[in-house]
Amino acid sequence: MLSKKIRNILVFGCIAALFAAVGYWNISPERFLDKPVVTVDESAIDYYALNAHSVQYLPDGKLQYEMTSDKVEHLKASEVTLLTNPDLNMFRGTQFPWHVQSERGEVNPDGTQVELIDSVRITRFDEKNRRTLITTTRMTVFPQQQYAQTDQPVRIDGAGGVSTGNGMKAYLKESRIHLLSNVRGQYEAR
Repeated sequence: MLSKKIRNILVFGCIAALFAAVGYWNISPERFLDKPVVTVDESAIDYYALNAHSVQYLPDGKLQYEMTSDKVEHLKASEVTLLTNPDLNMFRGTQFPWHVQSERGEVNPDGTQVELIDSVRITRFDEKNRRTLITTTRMTVFPQQQYAQTDQPVRIDGAGGVSTGNGMKAYLKESRIHLLSNVRGQYEAR
């Protein structure tokens, strides 16, 4: 009987020693140290360019747009591109481009949307050398659709008068502009 008790104690002792050894080797002191929380810096820039110049052509070979910017910065985390003093000529395959300028700009990751910020100016001269000037504080431009929109106050100088309003939809290809609300106009009589 004593031998059976000793045998059971030895078997359970070996099993306990085995569990203790496995537990000891699996536990390292580093597990108990505080691990630093990894944060992603949303403003980290992975590349930039100074005095950037970009040109894009239509499938038929005509010039679609030409853009310059004092500085272009690409944000790594969001894939957004920041522009400083963007200057864009949207030719639309014609010889009379829409000239788009602002102090800052943001281009979405796939390049289909450009947010123009602060002192936005869009100018166009027609075949009779008449100027149309659109000014606002913020505007979203969709270059591929040749469309622009804003919810901000807008001023349009051209065609012998001045129009103002809140919000605008501009169909640049057709040279058609819709002011959305509080529209006011002042025109010269000829």
